[in-house]
Amino acid sequence: MRPSWDNYFIEIVKAVAKRSTCDRGKVGCVLVKDKRILSTGYAGAPVGLPHCDEVGHEMAVVKNDNGTESQHCIRTCHAEVNAIAMAARMGVPVLGAIAYVTMTPCYACAKMLVNAGLVRVVAEQDYHASARTKKLFQQAGIKLEILDKSIKKYDGQKTNA
Repeated sequence: MRPSWDNYFIEIVKAVAKRSTCDRGKVGCVLVKDKRILSTGYAGAPVGLPHCDEVGHEMAVVKNDNGTESQHCIRTCHAEVNAIAMAARMGVPVLGAIAYVTMTPCYACAKMLVNAGLVRVVAEQDYHASARTKKLFQQAGIKLEILDKSIKKYDGQKTNA
């Protein structure tokens, strides 16, 4: 059976995510307009700098909205940022595009997607700290669709109350 456009691009996102260089979060993003791929991005260190799979993780404690704390690797640029940056680097406009992502974007990436002019975000899974993102997208008029309502957590992620 032929996949829907959303399922087609989500399958491509899964392939893009395999390029991620931080094994804690294999995350991908595909920016699409008029059913054509504009740009892709995955979680990885800035161009020319060492990756987690080469030198290890750069861990930081993050306090979540619900009062819990979690460990996050901050060495990488997120997939959404890399997709937007690659489009900009190549002179590809993304205004009016759709972002297909592995999981609901973090709040920082959500703000970048708003500023880049995206109109819709399709996530394979939800992200454990997505409440602010959902509110932001609603306020900005960006339609968010989550295909699998299960909550995505990174491998080895620990939360404390």
